Amino acid sequence: MDADIIVIGASPAGVMAARNASARGCKVILLDKKEAAGVPPHPANTFFKGMFDRTGEEVDQSYVIRNLRGAYIIAPSGRNVLFEGDAYFLDRKKFDEFYIKQTQDAGADVRFGIEVLNVLRSEEGFLLSTSDGKVRCRLVIVSDGINSRISGLLGLKPIKYPDDIAWSMEAEIEAEGIGEPDYFEYYVGNHAPGWKSTYSPCGGNRATLGMYVRRHGMDVSDFFDAWLERFKRVKGLDEVKVISRSTGGDPIAAIPGDIVADGVMIVGGSAAQSGIGYAMHAGQMCGDVAADAIEKGDTSKGLLSEYRKRWNEVYRKEYYLGRFALETLRKMSDMEINEIMKVFEGEDLKVLRGSPFNQALQISKMMLKNNPSSILSYRAIFRNR
Repeated sequence: MDADIIVIGASPAGVMAARNASARGCKVILLDKKEAAGVPPHPANTFFKGMFDRTGEEVDQSYVIRNLRGAYIIAPSGRNVLFEGDAYFLDRKKFDEFYIKQTQDAGADVRFGIEVLNVLRSEEGFLLSTSDGKVRCRLVIVSDGINSRISGLLGLKPIKYPDDIAWSMEAEIEAEGIGEPDYFEYYVGNHAPGWKSTYSPCGGNRATLGMYVRRHGMDVSDFFDAWLERFKRVKGLDEVKVISRSTGGDPIAAIPGDIVADGVMIVGGSAAQSGIGYAMHAGQMCGDVAADAIEKGDTSKGLLSEYRKRWNEVYRKEYYLGRFALETLRKMSDMEINEIMKVFEGEDLKVLRGSPFNQALQISKMMLKNNPSSILSYRAIFRNR
């Protein structure tokens, strides 16, 4: 065996899995086809401290481009709700390098520029054919992204609702003072079917614009172009320079499916675990359970299912609640979204406490108190659309 564990894909989740398993004494090889950490850059480059806190990690300012104070959720009418809280715009390359160094310091063998071509089961574990030769291991952790080819080779369907991946386009833009505001802005409505468009200021004259769309195919460039023109009108800008564009996908409403099999664990975007902080936390769980399996000499699905159990205890309700909310949003008209937003105007949402599930219950009570008829908008979930 070349390693106890081979992790395929240096996503934040894959890196955490490799780091935690290595720290427990496992011999780990982390393979990624990118030429280096953060090359090319990943479009996911923001997070909120409240979500990142799930990892138990401290935010390190060495990879933060801009500290922000929260986000506005903006309805088609322009009505908005403010969610305050520490938020960050990242230098994603420095972020990736920061945690890869931790992983290497823990003892993992990190190899970039290597593509995994095939994964075959052997009597003692797995044989991986790569662009740099063959390697053997006892356990495989898959973290190669939402279009996980390796999961398919292993006969697994790790995303329960793949048609509900939010395909995205993000662009870095330049305009006078565009990066100076202290809040993200998320726009919901039928201009961004199924999810949102975004404006993320990163200081000075730079910002990013994003478009996330569900059930309209992988190419969302037309939606993005329309959003760019709308953004210029909203902000009163005659000229916006587009520096670069990137595409990707967000499995925020897709729900994890088969993420464990004999000798196999799937984590991160490959397992529909959306969000940098949440995916990293899932990676930590995955790495810890993998280390237990190697220590006990048992890589069966039964033992590895402890990873799924831990994830379910922390996130299952939250992810299903999120899916319900986004499916309702996808089916609502702009008028219905505007009515919902009226409920929260003038409310101090900092009073919301507890888990996201409990916060959702508190929001429902607020809706019943302030505008009982607004709750009828949730009938949209039953529409055949």
